[in-house]
Amino acid sequence: MTNECEDPVVLDSAAGRWLLAAAVMGAGLGFLDGTVVNVAVRRIGSDLDASLAELQWVLNAYLLALASLILVGGSLGDRLGRKRVFTIGVVWFAVASLGCAVAPDVHVLIAARAVQGIGAALVTPGSLAMMQGSYVGEDRARAIGMWSGLTGVFTVIGPFLGGGLVQSVGWRYVFWINVPIAVAIVVITLRHVPESRDPQAARRFDLLGAALGAVGLGGVTYALIEAGSRPAVQIAAAAVIGVVGLGAFVASQRRRDPMVPPSLFTSRVFTASNLLTFVVYGALGALTFLLVLQLQVVTGFGPLAAGLATLPITVFMLALSGRSAALASRIGPRLQMSLGPALCAVGAVMLVGVDGSSSYWTGVLPGMVVFALGLTCLVAPLTATVLAAAPDRWAGIASGVNNAVARIGSLLAVAALPVAVGLSGDDYDDPAALTDGYRAAMLICAALLLLGGAAGWLGLRGTRVLPAEQGPA
Repeated sequence: MTNECEDPVVLDSAAGRWLLAAAVMGAGLGFLDGTVVNVAVRRIGSDLDASLAELQWVLNAYLLALASLILVGGSLGDRLGRKRVFTIGVVWFAVASLGCAVAPDVHVLIAARAVQGIGAALVTPGSLAMMQGSYVGEDRARAIGMWSGLTGVFTVIGPFLGGGLVQSVGWRYVFWINVPIAVAIVVITLRHVPESRDPQAARRFDLLGAALGAVGLGGVTYALIEAGSRPAVQIAAAAVIGVVGLGAFVASQRRRDPMVPPSLFTSRVFTASNLLTFVVYGALGALTFLLVLQLQVVTGFGPLAAGLATLPITVFMLALSGRSAALASRIGPRLQMSLGPALCAVGAVMLVGVDGSSSYWTGVLPGMVVFALGLTCLVAPLTATVLAAAPDRWAGIASGVNNAVARIGSLLAVAALPVAVGLSGDDYDDPAALTDGYRAAMLICAALLLLGGAAGWLGLRGTRVLPAEQGPA
């Protein structure tokens, strides 16, 4: 990456610490939002009289915008200035959060969530890019390592904050809380962060590719979520539009300056790693969505307790990711990226039995621990494998693709799995119907995870030892 920074920063200076604070808080907004909204879904449904499909859209409108535009957001920062685009993204995210907080009905909330996703697409790639472009070369690796650990704090406090707010003052405060955080980020960024850009960045933006990708993903997502609740002709039309849009997106990437160079996928390792990312993050998104609902509706947990049920994932990731990364750097990623999904599958099967008589300690925690161990095992080597499989000049694009694939996996899994197991309408508030669908969904997640492990084993054979990195942020 070629960078042009107006005033390079040393990490151990005051300016360096302020830059790190802005980058961590910006990325933390996205991590925090993903955690707390998941906890709030049931209360949102009850308060706004929303169907299950509408609750899926509350999650997926955000993911759809983020996945479609995250690569464009990175390109805009390289071209127009990372500080500028990052700041615009934070303000955009805050204004959209206000829209979510005051939404009078679920349809306005869904629209505001989509707008929020656009802001996140500007902030997410900008957080790391600002550090990469602003710190002096010898400080970059240490700064990114500190960023990885500190952003994890937001994920840890998410269940406490989200569950506490929903339980004590209401779900709308899940969105209000973003505003003061965003104000602090903007003040710090404007006062302390230098501007940086890439002088060799592409002179044109692949807006056609971004639009086709959004139309394709939107059509497929609509067809999956609304199947069974809309006329068959409408669902078929959405599916056709989605498939044609995705096909046109692939064709458009054969032009000059594509958003996703097709030659990246000629690498078996790159393709296998992204397939594994798609499956694992899809299973993670569906599992946490349905588990939190199951715990609140069937087991009788409050929002705070239901949110804390997934905390082992964050605790194990923070405690053991470094060791997992070190192991992968010595032996290569193949074993961990094959065994990890298998462990996740075992955890999903162990969670099948969660019902009205389950206690947290015996019915939920063991399965969550096994799932968390599997995720910790495989996430650390992911980005290193993806980056090593791509030419150096496309390292940023390869990382962005991997992040987008993670979001798309979660988007499509949350859209498809409830429909696949027969959940619709108000089933999310019916303990018997929800339990039947939840159990089937956990088994499907387990099967998909085993397929992901097989893809890792076959696709990564012969992979050399790699430097350790973090997984999709």
